[in-house]
Amino acid sequence: MPIAPALAAALDGFVRFLTLERDRSEHTVRAYSSDVCEMLTYATSHQCEEVIQIDLSLLRSWLGEQHAAGHARSTIARRAASVRAFTSWCERRGLVDIDPGRRLKSPQVQQKLPTILDVSQAARVMDLAAEQSLEGDPVAIRDRAIIEVLYGTGIRVSELCALDRNDVQWRSRTLRVMGKGRKERVVPFGVPSQTALEVWVAAREHLAHEQSGSALFLGVRGARLDPRTARMVVVRLTGAADVPTLAPHGLRHSAATHVLEGGADLRAVQELLGHASLATTQRYTHVSVERLRSAFDQAHPRAADN
Repeated sequence: MPIAPALAAALDGFVRFLTLERDRSEHTVRAYSSDVCEMLTYATSHQCEEVIQIDLSLLRSWLGEQHAAGHARSTIARRAASVRAFTSWCERRGLVDIDPGRRLKSPQVQQKLPTILDVSQAARVMDLAAEQSLEGDPVAIRDRAIIEVLYGTGIRVSELCALDRNDVQWRSRTLRVMGKGRKERVVPFGVPSQTALEVWVAAREHLAHEQSGSALFLGVRGARLDPRTARMVVVRLTGAADVPTLAPHGLRHSAATHVLEGGADLRAVQELLGHASLATTQRYTHVSVERLRSAFDQAHPRAADN
């Protein structure tokens, strides 16, 4: 069912706001737009033609439909958050007198501890990548640099793929990273990452062409590396190393946990990862506590009743 014209116009305005004023990424704008579009389609099917006709009762009914359709709680919570952002924008723009989404509650989402590698498993993956690069294949050399940088810095895969050659500061061993919300930060990397990057930069010319531009990491056809390709690299190498198979975000989780376990301050890890909220970083303390609990239960004679 097509969305009522006035509702479609409001959605267009909201998308322009996210893109031009908030400078959200294309992926984020697409997710918000899809979620709000679904709600507005539901509103249209219930005879709503103007934004002012959308009330809390309709939003709760729409959210109930999400539950009935069997969507995951995390999906429902994300869609509710998108709709709240939209109705809040409508209020600020004067399209409604009172924000109907202000009292729309999201389902509680249980925070699952992420699957991570321990230090020895991470070393096994890095060693395998280094070994596969020894024959001089440019793609294998690139893959080693990808895995070393992702684990060695904890940056997001999208941030890795967006790196340009001049974002690498060799003397200080840092990367200039553009994170979420176009927020720039400086991230340090270690000697293994430096070594892998130096070898890759020397081999990059074998994949580069005139259209490669300034991209640091390239695909096999010379274009800027795509996040899906980087993901396949991580999945392949972790699978081949006989450790838990991870996507790039699993390496980010692993890096954060290992840094915290090594004694780093939580605020420093927040800055390293580019988290807007300290609460997001705190999930990694939960991982460390869980691992401590597991080790204690296995090793201490008084850990449990015998």
